[in-house]
Amino acid sequence: MDSLQILLIEDDLLTATDIKQALQQAGHRILAIARTYTEAIAAVKQQWPDLIIADIRLEGSSADGIDTVEALLLRQPVPVIFLTANSEEETVSRTRLTRPAAFMLKPFRRRELVIQVELAYEQHQLIVQSVSVVSAPEPKILYLPIGKGYERIVPQEVLYLLADGSYVKLFQISDPKPRVLSMNLGALIPYFSAPNFYRLSRSILINLDHLGRVERNQLYLTTQQEPIDISENNRAELMKKLNVVRTRPA
Repeated sequence: MDSLQILLIEDDLLTATDIKQALQQAGHRILAIARTYTEAIAAVKQQWPDLIIADIRLEGSSADGIDTVEALLLRQPVPVIFLTANSEEETVSRTRLTRPAAFMLKPFRRRELVIQVELAYEQHQLIVQSVSVVSAPEPKILYLPIGKGYERIVPQEVLYLLADGSYVKLFQISDPKPRVLSMNLGALIPYFSAPNFYRLSRSILINLDHLGRVERNQLYLTTQQEPIDISENNRAELMKKLNVVRTRPA
C-alpha cells in the first residue's frame, strides 16, 4: 500500500522510538511525535495525518490522549488507534466515544501494530468511498475556499488534484496555474465522486475524461505538458479502469 503519514501521540520516548522504527521499516512516515495536547494541535497545523496513534495516558499534558483525539477529530475524521497499559472498562468506554479503529494493549508486537495500522486505514477508506457514492451526488458547480473567499469551479473542467502537505493543488483545463486549497484531499473526495474521477494514489485524484496517454511510469493529461509519475502498482490498477485494446503477442 502507499506510504501513510502518521501522527504519533506518545509521551514515552522509548515506546515512541520503537513505534517509529516499526512503521518506518514498513514504509510509512511519522509526521511528528507529540508528547502533549499542545504539541498534537501544533503538529496537525503543519500537515494533516492519514492516521493517528495515541497513548491514552500523557504525563505533563493539559489533556489525556482521549481528549486530545476528540479535539483533533472535530477538525476532520481520521482513523485512530489507541495504545494503553490500562484495560479498565471506564477507560475503554471513553475511547468508544471517538469510534477508534483499534485499541491495543501494551506491550504489543511490532508486526501486530503495523497490521492494525494498515487495516485501520484501508477500512476507513472503504467507509469514505461508500459514503461518497451514496450521499454526495456530483455537483455541476462547486464553490471552493480559495484565498480569502470562495471561487467557482466546474468539476468537469478539473484535470487533477494533488495533495501537497496540508494543502491541495487543483489543476484545471483552462488555467496552467493551480488553485491552492488549505484542506486535506480526503475532505474534497466526496465532491468529486463522479465515475470519471479516479484516485490514482493517496495524494492524486485525476479526471479520466482528460487522460491523454499512459506510459510505464508516467501519464499525461490533456493540456498538461508535464507528466505525472506513477508506480507500477498504481498503473496496473488504473489500466483496469480503462477500455484498453491490447496487442497480441507475436
